[in-house]
Amino acid sequence: QVQLVESGGGLVQAGGSLRLSCAASGRNFNRYAMGWFRQAPGKEREFVARITWSGGSTSYADSVKGRFTISRDNAKNTLYLQMTNLKPEDTAVYSCAVQAVTGGYVNWGQGTQVTVSS
Repeated sequence: QVQLVESGGGLVQAGGSLRLSCAASGRNFNRYAMGWFRQAPGKEREFVARITWSGGSTSYADSVKGRFTISRDNAKNTLYLQMTNLKPEDTAVYSCAVQAVTGGYVNWGQGTQVTVSS
């Protein structure tokens, strides 16, 4: 299995930027597509971004398209989410996960809190 640990969250003013990291341990990190998700208080978890195992293809939720960039460094076993022009509605706990062959996501990390003021 792949174990994931998110970091990089914090408090930022609207319009600011944050870079989230998802460090992976275990086996075969490089073989999996991965995604970022977020969950705000009182809301269901929502998809944010996905990246293929090679990094050659990405997809984004409409709400973050043009502002967020997902990337991965397989040599470092790390997934990233570069967030720019942050908005208060981006406030949530952000988690990374591995996409299983069934299409669902597994091996969720513990999440990192992003709070955008204003």
